[in-house]
Amino acid sequence: MGNYKLKCLQCGRHYPGNYRLKCDYDDSFVRAEYQSKELNLKNAFGIGKYSEWLPVKDMLTTEAGPITYKSEELANELELSNLYISFNGYWPERNALIKTCSFKELEAHPTIQRLIESGYSSIVLASAGNTGRAFAHVSTLTGVDVYVVVPSTGMSRMWLPEEPTDSIHLIKMDEGNDYTDAIHLADRIAELPGFMSEGGARNIARRDGMGTVMLDAAVTIKQIPDHYFQAIGSGTGAIAVWEAALRLREDGRFGTQLPRLHLSQNLPFAPMVNAWNACQREIIPEIDMPNPKESIRDIFADVLSNRAPPYSVDGGVFDALLDTNGLMYGVTNNEAKEAKVLFESLEGIDILPPSAVAVASLIKSIDSENVGKDDVILLNIAGGGIERLKEDYTISDMTPMSHAKNPEVPLDDILGR
Repeated sequence: MGNYKLKCLQCGRHYPGNYRLKCDYDDSFVRAEYQSKELNLKNAFGIGKYSEWLPVKDMLTTEAGPITYKSEELANELELSNLYISFNGYWPERNALIKTCSFKELEAHPTIQRLIESGYSSIVLASAGNTGRAFAHVSTLTGVDVYVVVPSTGMSRMWLPEEPTDSIHLIKMDEGNDYTDAIHLADRIAELPGFMSEGGARNIARRDGMGTVMLDAAVTIKQIPDHYFQAIGSGTGAIAVWEAALRLREDGRFGTQLPRLHLSQNLPFAPMVNAWNACQREIIPEIDMPNPKESIRDIFADVLSNRAPPYSVDGGVFDALLDTNGLMYGVTNNEAKEAKVLFESLEGIDILPPSAVAVASLIKSIDSENVGKDDVILLNIAGGGIERLKEDYTISDMTPMSHAKNPEVPLDDILGR
């Protein structure tokens, strides 16, 4: 398990498998190269069955993991014969047991395990809400100190299915700051002695954890899907499934064709949609996201709001789309809300706004004839089941330890040092 080395995607240099986030010589992503070129499943629950392709030494024992099932009701409504759903949330009737109700938990477990195995005891991250909730939950299970910086708009998502512990350190940013401001503040904290940056999309544990969505689908369907649908804010999950598909192709037992990535953002904030549709490798802020904070305030799925996504970096979203002949969609609030109602009424489980954006993009792709009726399609419902969770668990809100006026606030003021 976790027998791997790291490879820089630009210069090709190799590094030992450790908590490295980037190459010493350039700004490219590093990617895990696992010794085993075949996916050998472990006798474990959840994400642990895919430990062969996770950057950890010990097997993960959490129940949390993606589940893949073949849709009937939504598929019939959309006239699709091979629609598969990757459900990443809480739905015990389908053995979906992610208690934070988001596929962000798939990245939290291997990241914190890798952190522990690398000799660290605290981690710093920014979140629009879902990632912070996932890492806080794993903190309660492991005792690792987690420092989470969250904009005020994300505080309603900072809850747990258990009582918070003293290992959770929540910093709330005042109104007027967004997710990107939270990233800047978290980066400043991570530079202090004794703190380790979670790393965002550069963290291979995050990417390979979320890549289990593609692994689980391929194992269930017995092939790599023809198409993959997901809504993105940073795009880390899309990069992750692309990398997982590359490994599956090298394995050879699941086919050789990469899935076509169909990625979506919530209008009017859609910098990657604008850049990709203009055939640009770089996001041009004044063109692709004018008035970003105002646009972010206007979107239904406000967690899809990263102003500095890993789009142009080697190994990032642009490369993933290019390699898979991918497409991007802009989805309006009304389209997302209508898709949410449709999915919930047909499939029988509540879903989060980003998942509704993904459903809406699937509908748009059918209308545009970008998918065939008999194509094998994987729809990532990246979060759902909160209402179902409340039937089984008592939800506890997290209390901030401090407030930050802006990303440049003196760190002693918010850390109590």
